[in-house]
Amino acid sequence: MRWKRSRKSEKEDRDLEKRLRKEVASELPPDLPPEVAARVRRRVEALIAEELAAAAQERAPRQLPQARGLEPQEETFQRFNLHFRIQHMILFTSVILLIVTGLPLKFPESPLGGLVWLLGGLDMSRILHRVGGSGLVVVGVYHVAYTLFHPDGRRDFWLLLPRPKDAFDAIQAIRFNLGLAGSKPRFDRFSYIEKFDYWAVYWGCVIMIGSGALLWFETLSLAYLPKFMLDIAKEAHSDEALLATLAIVIWHFYNVHFNPSRFPGSMTWWTGRISKHEMIEEHPLEYERIMAARKLLERNEDQARKKGSAAAGS
Repeated sequence: MRWKRSRKSEKEDRDLEKRLRKEVASELPPDLPPEVAARVRRRVEALIAEELAAAAQERAPRQLPQARGLEPQEETFQRFNLHFRIQHMILFTSVILLIVTGLPLKFPESPLGGLVWLLGGLDMSRILHRVGGSGLVVVGVYHVAYTLFHPDGRRDFWLLLPRPKDAFDAIQAIRFNLGLAGSKPRFDRFSYIEKFDYWAVYWGCVIMIGSGALLWFETLSLAYLPKFMLDIAKEAHSDEALLATLAIVIWHFYNVHFNPSRFPGSMTWWTGRISKHEMIEEHPLEYERIMAARKLLERNEDQARKKGSAAAGS
């Protein structure tokens, strides 16, 4: 029945179009020059086609899901662009490689020490560790360039800077989780949790790349620095690596993948998009800003369309 009603609507549109064209032709003055009459008809036909297309679009969202027996798909929002996703992929690939090859060297007597032999021995493990370190350097340079030269990078950098609201949000979240507050904090594009993740990685990269470079080029380092500086670099590299591993496994993995609201994991790292529900739930201030901008754009387009129709009619 819905399909038949759709066909009926199309037939009604065609009949209406024919009727309007006949009325326009009959209303034109008989002494009007042929080229002027043709120009008027073309304008009227264009307006008719525009209005019919708009009417068809208004009907489509209501009819198509019903005709196919499907629920309308939830709207999604772009959260991370391709540059950001590539950086994240290089980062987590490098970090996983560094963890798998680095922790066995830190704890050789533990069961983790067996990973060295699974990776092809001590020499191969060191080579893979340096490959992971090189990936960390690449993503660090990539991210600095992205922040400096890409508009999304500059925007996100400023939005990721800590602000007093983050401290109040953290307190509000603790009170909400303890049942002492009736509502949880309302986040913008980045919550205090995401800001902590970002700046922890930023600081960690500075320490790991700096200390790792001194240890990698040990001979060159000793030519300019006293040995105790390399001892400090070794301890800093080792301890920061353990801290980073615990932060990733306990903090980041839970918030992004193991949280009950996300389990078995978020795919935003791959698609760069989040659902409308996630946007409203996790970034309500950003969602409200996007909706306000969308309404303003629609209002401006509607006004422009009405002006165009009035100009064509005159």
